[in-house]
Amino acid sequence: RGLLAKARQLKQQLTDREVETIDFFCAKKNYQLELSRDQFNDLIMPLVNDTVGVCRSSLHDANLTPSDIADVVLVGGSTRVPLVQQCVEAFFKQAPKVDVDPDQVVALGAAIQADALIGNSSNTDLLLLDVTPLSLGIETMGGLVEKIIHRNTSIPSSRAQEFTTYKDGQTALALHVLQGERDLVADCRSLARFELRGIPPMVAGAARIEVTFKVDADGLLEVSAQEMTTGAAANIQVKPSYGLAENEIAEMLKASYSYAQQDRDARMLAEQKVEAISLIEGVKAALLLDADLLDKQQLAKINNCIDSLLSDIDTDDTAIITQSVASLGRETESFAALRMDQSIRKALQGKNLDDVVE
Repeated sequence: RGLLAKARQLKQQLTDREVETIDFFCAKKNYQLELSRDQFNDLIMPLVNDTVGVCRSSLHDANLTPSDIADVVLVGGSTRVPLVQQCVEAFFKQAPKVDVDPDQVVALGAAIQADALIGNSSNTDLLLLDVTPLSLGIETMGGLVEKIIHRNTSIPSSRAQEFTTYKDGQTALALHVLQGERDLVADCRSLARFELRGIPPMVAGAARIEVTFKVDADGLLEVSAQEMTTGAAANIQVKPSYGLAENEIAEMLKASYSYAQQDRDARMLAEQKVEAISLIEGVKAALLLDADLLDKQQLAKINNCIDSLLSDIDTDDTAIITQSVASLGRETESFAALRMDQSIRKALQGKNLDDVVE
């Protein structure tokens, strides 16, 4: 602890001096250290660069450029370090404001926010908005996350998105609410689970289910799901920030940047697997009903393509699975045409030309 205090003292003294010497006692020995500002700058440059990177990311999220920023306010005593101010000025193309004490700026902002929350009027045009620190979404097939409310969305906020069923005759839908920036469920934070029942049995993809996310001014999240034809509904409330520390948010954001390419690849693979399995199930269902439309050779070719695709799914190779999906699609084109012709014949059976024209 004493060594940390000495290091802090050295940092503060180098703010106004080019070289500084300190004496300290450690491990039963006395030491003397001379450190120049240039040496200190070399040591802290990676941290300063990380900070500038956060500024760049924040502007990107807000769809702004450095030239859109009117003033730059520094927060925390360490922003008195000359290198920090130089890097800030270089990035924003303007000197940061020095007439606000960086040790007090957070408390001042909190006081302004508290004043606004209790309804006091203000003569300024200042508008303070809370935002969601992390994205909110639900789990979809393949263990993927579909984001509904994205990170840095101003609250209160409400967003809705339509989903559908995955299997024929599905009458219930399990919803898994998640928080985070990653693409896979395994890499995000689970918030809640609930179930929507009363979905009318239909073929896969026919049901229309609207999922709505609402975040109020207090940060409370309500997730509701409604089947659009019957009105069947279910909902749940959760506090996304409960039990989540600032350092955990920072780690989750850092991981999303570090694994961005890996996440994109994993999403592509999962989506391709979902498409492959859906195609296989659709073809098998069609064969159960209308395999008699095919001769033995055609049926064997389709079954061989199904077996190949099932085997390729296990390779975890997106390109191979994509090619195999396309192969099965081509092999079943003529089968699909035969089924369509049969459906048309059945629909026209017993009708004359006038009935068809009408």
